[in-house]
Amino acid sequence: TARDRVGARYKVQENIERFFTRFVEEGKATVRLREPAVDVCLSKANASNLKNFLSAVRLAHQGTDVGALPLSALVPAKTSEVEKPKTKMIITSRRDYPLTKNFPYSLEHLQTSYCKLARIDTRVLCLKKLRKLDLSHNHIKQLPATIGDLVCLQELNLHDNHLESFSGALCNSTLQKSLQSLDLSQNKIKALPIQFCQLRALVNLKLDDNEMIRLPFKMGQLDHLRFLSAARNKLPFLPSDFRKLCLESLDLFGNPFEQPNPLVPNIQLKIPLTLLECAARATVNYRIPYGCHLLPSHLCEDLDVAKTCQCGSACLSSFIQITVTMNLHHVAHTVVLVDNMGGTEAPIISYFCSLHCYSQFLDRYLQSN
Repeated sequence: TARDRVGARYKVQENIERFFTRFVEEGKATVRLREPAVDVCLSKANASNLKNFLSAVRLAHQGTDVGALPLSALVPAKTSEVEKPKTKMIITSRRDYPLTKNFPYSLEHLQTSYCKLARIDTRVLCLKKLRKLDLSHNHIKQLPATIGDLVCLQELNLHDNHLESFSGALCNSTLQKSLQSLDLSQNKIKALPIQFCQLRALVNLKLDDNEMIRLPFKMGQLDHLRFLSAARNKLPFLPSDFRKLCLESLDLFGNPFEQPNPLVPNIQLKIPLTLLECAARATVNYRIPYGCHLLPSHLCEDLDVAKTCQCGSACLSSFIQITVTMNLHHVAHTVVLVDNMGGTEAPIISYFCSLHCYSQFLDRYLQSN
């Protein structure tokens, strides 16, 4: 058997896949094992000692008796001579970007900024220990779904790239449990997918300087979210679910928020309600389990985005919609002013499942004004 520097023991006999000895004169070599499939890398060795060692390993692989192997007494390496696995790597120019050699598999924090990358390097997607990945200030247009294979990833920084979307596949990956900080600021994103709110571990979300025309419909599901910034976008109003957030800090400065007008409703109400609407409302209101094994997928999607009336009941395609004013201090401790006039209020959508609920709201609204 042979041991590596961590103390793991490996069988040698009939277990060598291949020797890599091109740089043996520089004191470097690699022994590839079959089981487990690992590469044992040797470096900073005396060239002649290394050659002796490799020939001993080759003989051991062939089954030579231990007593006949050309082995010398080993002197334990000093602590200062043993390289610690590299956990952090910061590259901030195209010139320093590694093109011929791989990234160390032990990396937990990798930054490759200002490297003019048009796509994410597939070698990066093999770094299974990554906790923090910073790809800011590049030219990335699309994210591969395999980012979701980085099971430990907690922070992803994509600030100042050319992204136009954030894929739904990423929202269904292991990022649901691991991703706590996401920076998508200064890109060209117009909207986030409906699945985005499955990233339930998010604590910090930056969406500033995009082209967002709406925030995710089920925003309230992000119950760990504490820091949200979506300044300088194209948001006309906030989704109804926004009320459920509980933030420490919120920045919505520089959005073209519309003036709310509760007296001009968007009426999508069909009276009497269709049988489909009645059944769908009942499914949501009574929390009846459903799924693609029971219902067609388009019906499941409709139920997933059911709206909630102010009375607490569900409505799907039959509703009355208005925008009302909400003071953002209701959802956030610290609020950056929405405009230069000192305002901390923004329009938010409200839904009503019936004429009765809307008229009750109108009565309250007219009395208070």
